Amino acid sequence: MWKFVNKAATETEPESTELRINGEIVDDDDAWIYEWFGISTTSPNAFRDELKKYEGKNITVWIDSYGGNVFAAAGIYNALMEHKGSVTVKIDGKAMSAASVIAMAGEKIYMSPAGMMMIHNPLTEVYGYASDLRKVADILDEVKESIMNAYEIKTNRSREDISAMMDEEKYMSSKTAIEEGFADEMLYSDNAKDVEMAFSRHAIMNSTTEAIKRMVAIQKSKEPPKGERQLAIARMELELTI
Repeated sequence: MWKFVNKAATETEPESTELRINGEIVDDDDAWIYEWFGISTTSPNAFRDELKKYEGKNITVWIDSYGGNVFAAAGIYNALMEHKGSVTVKIDGKAMSAASVIAMAGEKIYMSPAGMMMIHNPLTEVYGYASDLRKVADILDEVKESIMNAYEIKTNRSREDISAMMDEEKYMSSKTAIEEGFADEMLYSDNAKDVEMAFSRHAIMNSTTEAIKRMVAIQKSKEPPKGERQLAIARMELELTI
């Protein structure tokens, strides 16, 4: 999930709080399923409640996530934007898809020399009549508009430029992210070399779905479940169809 660490003041630095966001960005209603199976997640409501305890404190947010639910990410982004205190974002591994939206809440965004950021168009899985598919396409267009708002505020780039980058499914090393306005500085060294990183598009785009498939497979190999476990499996199988 996430972890807050309070750092005491020193002679040169004021008191501050460090926050780490790892794993899937998920909706509040689904978080308990992932927690049950020990999969790292971050969900907005629980996050807001915890963040309130650190009101007025300066926060450094470390991010290492493939992303997940864009609406959950929007809730976390809003909570950080509303935070009373400075918010600094540091990307030490990856901030991809919905996780890149959360990163935009940083007043300053720093990236590891080996870090990666990726932005892309929203996607979903759907079935139904042709009219259903057309409606979903229109909804995805509106979701894209909302995502671009966060990118535009941070980068000051035109919406046309941002839209083109999302269409391209833009992967950015720390150097590229800084050049494009999605990050401010590189961690550790001004002269750090970009490190070649290879990420599977399948892993990034379908990480949540694949995690659910694994959970369903594990449970089906066991005795027939009852009660809440049966409900969890039913919900996971439903998730695979929408």
